[in-house]
Amino acid sequence: MVKLIYTMITSLDGYIADQHGEFDWSAPDEEVHAFINGLERPIGTYLLGRRMYEVMRFWDTAGAASDPLPVIRDYARIWQAADKVVYSTTLDRVPSVKTRVERTFDPADVLKLKFSADRDISIGGAELAGQALAAGLVDEVRLFLAPVVVGGGKRSLPDGVRLDMELLTEHRFTSDAVYLRYRTLSSPGISLGRETGDGPAEAVDFRLPS
Repeated sequence: MVKLIYTMITSLDGYIADQHGEFDWSAPDEEVHAFINGLERPIGTYLLGRRMYEVMRFWDTAGAASDPLPVIRDYARIWQAADKVVYSTTLDRVPSVKTRVERTFDPADVLKLKFSADRDISIGGAELAGQALAAGLVDEVRLFLAPVVVGGGKRSLPDGVRLDMELLTEHRFTSDAVYLRYRTLSSPGISLGRETGDGPAEAVDFRLPS
């Protein structure tokens, strides 16, 4: 079974965007970008919420041969070669190649994908990743901590989910950004249903915001 991996650049206080929705402070420099490229190269499928997909669509056409930055060209090739699944209740179709739309996040379907895929899977977007973490599907959490405190905004990790983690790798960059790679040791145990304690498993509603 392949791994489902959540990777995100976050502020020191745990936000992926500030209170105004801005995240320009999270843009990686060439050193960090090259490191990310190395991590993303084995990924075969990206699972994305609609908002994250709209941000990442930049890479559908980025990386032309004339681009002066090799890290940009390299990541564009990685992104364009991978399959993408976009979870949205409003999108009917998407223009990106190798991309399909799903209406709801179904933990059973993702679990089947983990068993059938031959390359690791990445999940992107804090809300979607939060559902996967709550469902006990995420195997690794990879965080790039930017040396900034933004004071509020969109959280990188969900409220109300308890996870025990093991630190596997840490790396400091010249920009003072820090990479932390964790393996999940325990999860809420929600994958195909939730035990109520006094009856059969209760179905979990994984509807997404549009």
